[in-house]
Amino acid sequence: MALDKNEEKLQAALAAAAAVKRKSGLGRGLNALIEGSYEKKGENRERLVPHPMNSVGQIPVEQIEANPYQPRTHFDQDALAELADSIKIQGIIQPVTVRQTGTNTYQLISGERRLQASKLAGLTSIPAYIRKADDQQMLEMALIENIQRENLNAIEIALSYQRLLSECQLRQEDLGERVGKNRSTVTNYLRLLKLPPDIQIGLRDGVIGMGHARALISIEDPQQQVGLYRRIVTEDLSVRRVEELVRQGAGRPEAPADKTAPKQAAAPAVPAAELRRTERVLTDHFGSRVQLRPTAQGRGEIKIAFDSVEDMQRILHILHPA
Repeated sequence: MALDKNEEKLQAALAAAAAVKRKSGLGRGLNALIEGSYEKKGENRERLVPHPMNSVGQIPVEQIEANPYQPRTHFDQDALAELADSIKIQGIIQPVTVRQTGTNTYQLISGERRLQASKLAGLTSIPAYIRKADDQQMLEMALIENIQRENLNAIEIALSYQRLLSECQLRQEDLGERVGKNRSTVTNYLRLLKLPPDIQIGLRDGVIGMGHARALISIEDPQQQVGLYRRIVTEDLSVRRVEELVRQGAGRPEAPADKTAPKQAAAPAVPAAELRRTERVLTDHFGSRVQLRPTAQGRGEIKIAFDSVEDMQRILHILHPA
């Protein structure tokens, strides 16, 4: 009988412990203790606790929206594929930067290429630095990151500078400090936007270089600028030659022709086939590439390429043997 009384006491104690357990919420799971830390979504439970500000967190790529202020709209697909291959092997070395717009939504500030490449690599989440930024700060950070880290052409850089000045209300002095350039460099880029559209397109596409463009800027007449630009393209003029032509007045309007003066006959054009044949003969003779660049006035240039100082001395010895 004593054993029965002990069993009754034990059962009563267990029943009391169970009642305390139910009342305190123990055994109901973490959700019963941290109200609102999970939310039922279909059959799954999704964390709603946001990442702390100014920290790096692993964020699902589907929760990251594109930057509406992204200055670049075209990304080379081959380069993206190469970056995706690298990410598959090495992962994301540098986190992207985002701002939080909702409990589980983020907006990209910088790192568009890394985000796109991560999606190509099949990543479902990537490391991201979460920071606070308003719309103007987002535009400024996206433009500055683009200028500093992307292989932009001169026109894209100039347009980014212009947007920073006009949309972010920066002065040229402040802009130079933000992008790590002196004021004269910023000014030279901005002046490119005053060139005629044809020349800007040529500079953007690599038809001419920054040196050619700077020489053309010093010409005031747009028609004269376009005329000299076409000569640069057709005659493959060097930057030094263009600067000489500008100093000689190639960009100034031509003086009215004297109708009483006898007309000079134009220099006969050298057939292209003969030029190419002569170039091949000279190339074989010097052992280096030789180019002939005649003009319509009968003048021109002979260009002999060399790979080193020793190669130059070899060519000079052929021209002037001891």
